[in-house]
Amino acid sequence: MSDLPVRQGSLREHNLGLVLRQVANAPRPPSRADIAAATSLTRATVSALVDDLITGRLLAEVDPAPRAGAGRPAAGLVLAANGPAGLGLEINIDYLAACVVDLAGAVRHHRVRHADQRPRRPAEVLGELSELAATARADAEREGVEVAGAAVAVPGLVSAGGLVRLAPNLGWRGVDVPDGLGLDGLAVTVDNEANLAALGELHASQQTPASFLYVSGEIGIGAGIVLNGALYRGARGWSGELGHVAVRPDGPACRCGARGCLEQYAGQEAILHAAGTVDTEDLIRRAEDGDPATRAALTSAGTALGVAVAGVVNVLDVDTVVLGGVYAPLSRWLCPAVEAEVERRVLTAAWSPVAVRRSMLGADAASVGAAGAVVREIRDHPARWLTRALPLTP
Repeated sequence: MSDLPVRQGSLREHNLGLVLRQVANAPRPPSRADIAAATSLTRATVSALVDDLITGRLLAEVDPAPRAGAGRPAAGLVLAANGPAGLGLEINIDYLAACVVDLAGAVRHHRVRHADQRPRRPAEVLGELSELAATARADAEREGVEVAGAAVAVPGLVSAGGLVRLAPNLGWRGVDVPDGLGLDGLAVTVDNEANLAALGELHASQQTPASFLYVSGEIGIGAGIVLNGALYRGARGWSGELGHVAVRPDGPACRCGARGCLEQYAGQEAILHAAGTVDTEDLIRRAEDGDPATRAALTSAGTALGVAVAGVVNVLDVDTVVLGGVYAPLSRWLCPAVEAEVERRVLTAAWSPVAVRRSMLGADAASVGAAGAVVREIRDHPARWLTRALPLTP
């Protein structure tokens, strides 16, 4: 997206976005004059646009910093903390989550309900998720924050319009998530959980590289691929099914119908079973205590994960691998084995090392990333919010 002013066509819409992004990306609160200088827009134009953005609760003024010299210091501008916010919802195999993120990127609400979703019908799951969404919206409204839209993260293949074509670990086929949620008055988008987590990671810090492979470890394993600052979805939008890459073609049967998939060796349940426990927190405690069976299970999972990741790195030529989901708290034990396989198998590793690190957003990356996708749509297209029309496309 260009940050040069447009002087014809959709002039106002473009320049509203231009001004808002100047504030969002500034290292300190800029003044109206600062924005005019940075964009080459006139001061009068900037002032009018800023007034509209303040009226629409997208920007707020803050007291100016003291300065030396003559003249009155100008007020600074920041993203409005009490403006529109994004609602992020997540459906995973063993939990549901709801998260509200405000325009400035702060998490205002986050709630998780742990339960195995596999025995339940889609309507039951979506009904409970709708209840979580209602609670999140009510909490946000009590803080004076209006939820502008929702994005839903699911562990499966999603078509346009929010239809979940296939979620193997949930046993879902052809589930219309927006219709099942029934979030009246909210625009709702649905995307793969690893994609939304990768987008969240991309925007979590200015130090995040422009290209990386995000690996989401849960009961299933997904991947979000970010290339040159943009999410890569593949020709049909279904890229990233890392968990169903075969690491041993003659291995055990997988829920997807194939054999020897990565999930059978490095999925959450596979790790817990190999370690002799059923609880992730207990797994972490045992690993911290140096339990041999637990350490061996994590090393074995990291080795299988490294084999699959190395193949992706050889194809995509990314220099960073981010471990998210349950892999984030387990990364201190998984990373050495993953790194060893990447170093052994990636053709260019000898002169161009690949970094393997934990997610900055941790296990909450998908729900936070989903809410953040709504917020970024507002930032990129503020005119839609100002007219209360916000079609969301994470």
